[in-house]
Amino acid sequence: MKSSAGHREKPGSVTLAVRIQPRASKNGTVAMEGGGLKIRLTAPPVDNAANEALVKFLADVLSVPKSHIEIVSGHTSRDKIIRIKGLNDAEVKRLLNYVG
Repeated sequence: MKSSAGHREKPGSVTLAVRIQPRASKNGTVAMEGGGLKIRLTAPPVDNAANEALVKFLADVLSVPKSHIEIVSGHTSRDKIIRIKGLNDAEVKRLLNYVG
């Protein structure tokens, strides 16, 4: 996964950089050139709807509670740093079908 420079991983958590595509036709993940991860969301980027949809999407796909997903930075940007508690890097990559 893309490096999340400046953000230290806490034991028992994974930090990853993602790019969000709001107002997509359906929710899903796409590998980007250069090794990044794009997450497509149907939610619009207004009133925190895309951030809420991102947390719900990741919680559903990764089978963790929403409280285990934290947006560390990028709350108003398409590029975000996400921390996921309770999983390791290999588990997150497998569950997101991510090869990077």
